[in-house]
Amino acid sequence: MELNLRSEKECRYDAVSLGEVMLRLDPGEGRIRTARNFRAWEGGGEYNVVRGLRKCFGMKTGVITALAENEVGLLIEDFILQGGVDTSLIRWMKTDGIGRVCRNGLNFTERGFGIRGAVGCSDRANTAISKATPEDFDFDYIFGTLGARWFHTGGIYAALSEQACETVLAAIKAAKKYGAVISYDLNYRPSMWSAIGGQDKARKVNKEIARYVDVMIGNEEDFTACLGFEIEGNDTDLKKLNLNGYEKMIQHAAQVYPNFRVVATTLREVKTATVNDWSAICWADGEIFKARDYKGLEIMDRVGGGDSFASGLIYGLMTTGSAETAVNYGAAHGALAMTTPGDTTMAGKKEVEAIMGGAGARVQR
Repeated sequence: MELNLRSEKECRYDAVSLGEVMLRLDPGEGRIRTARNFRAWEGGGEYNVVRGLRKCFGMKTGVITALAENEVGLLIEDFILQGGVDTSLIRWMKTDGIGRVCRNGLNFTERGFGIRGAVGCSDRANTAISKATPEDFDFDYIFGTLGARWFHTGGIYAALSEQACETVLAAIKAAKKYGAVISYDLNYRPSMWSAIGGQDKARKVNKEIARYVDVMIGNEEDFTACLGFEIEGNDTDLKKLNLNGYEKMIQHAAQVYPNFRVVATTLREVKTATVNDWSAICWADGEIFKARDYKGLEIMDRVGGGDSFASGLIYGLMTTGSAETAVNYGAAHGALAMTTPGDTTMAGKKEVEAIMGGAGARVQR
C-alpha cells in the first residue's frame, strides 16, 4: 500500500506526537492505597507511541507538549531525554509555587495481579498542556519548516479540555497541509470527557478529527463511543465480540470515512490481570489482515500495550508498506511491552522481529 510519505531528506522528524506527558508513580507489586514507596516513570498515550518508535525502532521522533517550568517538569523532561525523544518542541509554561496557574500531570498506576485488575488514578487537571492553546505552538514551523513525515495524536489528549480539542484540530490541519501522514488513537476515557460535555462532546470532536485521519486506531468500545458505530455480529456483548464483528466494525469505519487508509484495532480477552489473549487486526486497501495470536500472554504491566501496538504498526507501515507485516509488528511489540514495567517499551527491534517469527522464551546466552 502507498501512504505517500514525505522524503526523509526533507524532514527533521520521522514522527512527532502531540499530547500530555505525565509523571507516572508506580507502587510496584503493591497497592496505591497502602504504598510507602513509588517508582517514577514518564508516560502518556500519545507520547508513548513516539517513544517506542525512537527507543525500539530507531526512528527520529519529537514530542509536542507543554510542561510547567518547575522541578517536576524538569524530571519529566529528563525521562523524555532518556527515551531519546527530542524535547525542543516542548512549551515551557510559567507557574506559581503551588500550581494555581498550571501544573504537571501525575498518574498513579498499580499493575494488578490475578483477579485484581490494574488501577489508574490520575491527577491531571489544570496541567500545562491542558491549558495550552493553538497559539502556544507554531505548527507551520514544526510541520513546514522542520518537517515531519508522520503525526500521531489521540483522544486522551483531546479529552483534557476545550483548549485541547482546539489544539488537536489545529495541529492535524497543519500536519495535513504539509503532507504528514496522520494517525489517531481514539482511546476513549469516559471520566475524562465528562467535564467538557461527556459522550456527546466526544463524538462531536472525534467525528471532526476523523475527517483528517489516515490511520485510525481504537478498540471496539472506542469506535462505538467516539464515532457512533454500532457493532454487528452474532454476539452483541462487546466483551465476547467475535472476530467477524470486529471485521465488520472496521470495514464500516472505512466506508463512513473514505479518507482512512488503515483502520486497526487490538483484540484482547482478559482472563486475569496477568493472563490475556492478545492479537490485532487491521483493514487496508479493502482487505482485513490479522496478526498472529498470543494465547495466554503473561503480563507484568498492561498499561501502554496499546500504545506499543500503535508504534509497531506505524513502524511497519512506514518501512514496509505492508499492512499485514505492520499489524504483526504492532501485536508483537505490544505483547513484549506488557512483559516489562512502566508505560513505555523496553523491547528492541530484533526482539520484536524474533517474536513475529515465532521465537520462544528460552534463555539467550
